[in-house]
Amino acid sequence: MGRVPALHEPLKKILGGSTAKVMAEHLDLHTAGDLLHHYPRRYAERGELTRLADLPLDEHVTVVAQVAKAAMKTFNHGKGVRLEVVVTDGSGSLTLVFFGRGAYAREKELIPGRRGMFAGKVSVFNRTRQLLHPDYELLDRDSGADAAEAFAGRLLPIYPACKQFQSWKLTKAVDTLLDLFEAEQWEGLTDPLPPSLRDGRGLAALPDAFRKVHRPRTKADIEDARARLKWDEAFVLQVALARRRHADSQLPAVARKPVAGGILDAFDAKLPFTLTEGQRTVSAEIFDDLATEHPMHRLLQGEVGSGKTMVALRAMLGVVDAGGQAAMLAPTEVLAQQHHRSVTEMMGELAEGGMLGGAEHGTKVVLLTGSMGTAARRQALLDLVTGEAGIVIGTHALIEDKVQFHDLGLVVVDEQHRFGVEQRDALRSKGKQPPHLLVMTATPIPRTVAMTVFGDLETSVLDQLPAGRSPIATHVVPAKDKPHFLARTWERVREEIEGGHQAYVVCPRIGDDLGEEGDARTPAKGAAQSASKGGAGDGAGQAAAEGDGERRPPLAVLDVAAQLAKGPLSGLRVEVLHGRMQPDSKDDVMRRFAAGEVDVLVATTVIEVGVNVPNSTVMVIMDADRFGVSQLHQLRGRVGRGSAPGLCLLVTDAPEASPSRARLAAVAGTLDGFELSRIDLEQRREGDVLGQAQSGVRSSLRMLTVIDDEEVIAAAREEAAAVVAADPELEALPDLRTALDALLDEEREQYLDKG
Repeated sequence: MGRVPALHEPLKKILGGSTAKVMAEHLDLHTAGDLLHHYPRRYAERGELTRLADLPLDEHVTVVAQVAKAAMKTFNHGKGVRLEVVVTDGSGSLTLVFFGRGAYAREKELIPGRRGMFAGKVSVFNRTRQLLHPDYELLDRDSGADAAEAFAGRLLPIYPACKQFQSWKLTKAVDTLLDLFEAEQWEGLTDPLPPSLRDGRGLAALPDAFRKVHRPRTKADIEDARARLKWDEAFVLQVALARRRHADSQLPAVARKPVAGGILDAFDAKLPFTLTEGQRTVSAEIFDDLATEHPMHRLLQGEVGSGKTMVALRAMLGVVDAGGQAAMLAPTEVLAQQHHRSVTEMMGELAEGGMLGGAEHGTKVVLLTGSMGTAARRQALLDLVTGEAGIVIGTHALIEDKVQFHDLGLVVVDEQHRFGVEQRDALRSKGKQPPHLLVMTATPIPRTVAMTVFGDLETSVLDQLPAGRSPIATHVVPAKDKPHFLARTWERVREEIEGGHQAYVVCPRIGDDLGEEGDARTPAKGAAQSASKGGAGDGAGQAAAEGDGERRPPLAVLDVAAQLAKGPLSGLRVEVLHGRMQPDSKDDVMRRFAAGEVDVLVATTVIEVGVNVPNSTVMVIMDADRFGVSQLHQLRGRVGRGSAPGLCLLVTDAPEASPSRARLAAVAGTLDGFELSRIDLEQRREGDVLGQAQSGVRSSLRMLTVIDDEEVIAAAREEAAAVVAADPELEALPDLRTALDALLDEEREQYLDKG
C-alpha cells in the first residue's frame, strides 16, 4: 500500500495525539491539508507592532508589544498581590494583570524593555484595556546573536487561534509540517490548477505558495502566495459551478412557447399600467429561455417592489398557454397565502378557469400548504394531477412525494436564500422532463456573490421601481441620546394614522419568553415600559451598548404592543403578528390589516418579505441595530408601496460613534439595495451571507473574499467555463478532479448535516 496522500494525512500521525485533539476540537483542523490551509490572519513585523489603540473588546487577540513598566500591587489589606505590566506599541498601551503566585514568577521576566507576543481576551477595568493572565512568548529570550538576527528579519505569522491553542503553537505545528513536506519534496501534493493556466497567469507553484504564506521573508512573498491561493479557491469553486451548469444544459426540457390569443394576451390586455422597461427586458430573456429545449435556470434579482411577481406571473401564464403547469414556491405559509391572494387579484376572472363567470381562457390557481384542511388539500391535489389547475402556489409542501402534476413546465422559487439546491432537485423530478426554473430574490446580491453562490444560474436584474411608487425617507432615532426623538416618533405615527394611513412597529423578539422566532429567551424586564417613555431599556441595562458589559435583552413584540396601546398610541387599534401564532390567526390579522381595520401592526420580521399593504406609510423599527443592513432594507420596503410617501424610523440605543450607528446611517443614507448589500457584506464578512445561501461554499473559502476579489472570481469563472466546455469530465486534469471531489465531499457532508 502506498503512502497516504500528503494532504489527507491525519494530524495525529504528524503532531501526536494530544496536540491533534486540541486542534480538532477547538480549531476544526484534522488533516495536514487543513493545517496548511489555515492561513495567518496577519503578520507582525519585528519593528512594527499591532496597533494596541485598535484592539476590539471581548475578542481573543495576539499582540506584539514592549514592556514599558511593571509594578507589584497589594489589595485586600495586603493579603492579595497582583502584578500589573503596561505594554506599549507607540499607538497605545495595554495592561497585563497577573494575580497570586503567578505574579512573582512573571515579575522576573516581564521587565521594562523586553518584547513579546501576548495572547488573551481583551476586557476593560477602570476604563483601561487589559488582558487577564495572558499567555506570552518573549521574543528576545535567546541572547545568541544568530537567533536574534534570524528573528529580527522575520515576519511573524499571527494565526486565527483560540485560548486553548495560541498563535505561536500553531506556528510551531505548521513549521513541523512544512519541514516534513520539504524533506519529501512535496511528493503527493496535488495541484488543482492546470499548468497552462498557472503559467498563463504567472502564478506561483503550490509548494512555493505554502512556503511563502507560512514563512514569508518579505511582503512580496505574502502577495505572491495570496494571489496563487485565491486562484485555487476561486477556480475549483467555479469549475464545480460550471460543471453543474453544463450538466443542466444537457438535460432535455419541453420548450414552452406562449400562443397568440391565449391567457397571457388576455392578461396583458387588461393590465391597468404599462410594464417598466426593465420588466420588458427581463420578460424577453425569460421567454427566450422558455422557448429552448433545455431547462431555463435563471435568477431574478429585484428590489422590493420592482415588480418581480408581475414578471414571474407572466412567465407562468405563458407556460399555461403552452399546455404546461407552473408552480410557485414560497418560504413560509404567510407568504404563500399572500402570493396566492395577489396572483388571483392580478388575474381577476382569468383565475376562475372552469367556473361560471370565469373567462374562457382562464385557469385555476390553487394554494397548497401544510396546514390546509384535508378536504381542501385533496381537491388541490386532484386539480394538479388532472391539469385542471394551471398554477399552484405553495410552501415546500409542494415537494412532498404525494404531490403529482399533470405536466409541470415551470417552477418559480421565491427568496432563494431559504431554498437549497437539493429542494430544487426534488421539485425538478416532478416533471415528465425537468421543468424550467426561475428563482426570485428581493435581497440584492452583489455581482461577485451572485457568481459565487448562484454561479449555476443565469442572472437577470430589475433595478427600476414601477411608476407610482413613492420614495421612502429613513431616519435614525437615537432613543438613548435624545429621548424626545422617540416621543416625536410616536407622534409621527399618530399623525400618519389620523391622515388615514397605517403603521408597522417591528421588534427583534416575540416576548413572553418566546424569544426570537423559534428561540426562547427571558423577557426584557422594563424594556418595554421605556418604549413609551423615551429610552428603550430599563436604564440599568443601558451601559450595555456595544461591548460594554451585558446588553439588555432585545425589545419584544408582546411587551411593546402592550405599552404602546396603554401609552403613546392609546385609543388606536394595535394588533400583534409573529411566527408563533396559529396560521389562521396570522392570516386573520393580516387580512384585517390589509382591509384597514387595524391601525398599527406590532410584528417580528415575519413581515420582512411579501406583505403588501399600500396604505401603510410608516414603519418604526425598535432596536434597529440588532438587524442586518439588508434585513433593514427589506423591512423598509414594506412602506411607501402606494401613492403616499413612506417613512421608516430606525430606533436605537447604540452610542453615536459605534459601528452599529454607522450601519444604520448607511441604511438611512441610500435606497440602493445593491450598495447596501455591499456594505452589509463588508461588515459581516461574507460567511453569513454565503452560509445562508449555499452550504459548502463558506467552508471552502479561506483566502478569497467575495467583495474584494471580484476580478479573480470573474476571471476564474471564464477559465472554468472554458475548461469544462473542452473537457466536461476533466479526464485530462486528474489533480483538478481530486480537488473537486474534496470540495464536493465537504458540500455533501453539509447537506447531510442539514438534512
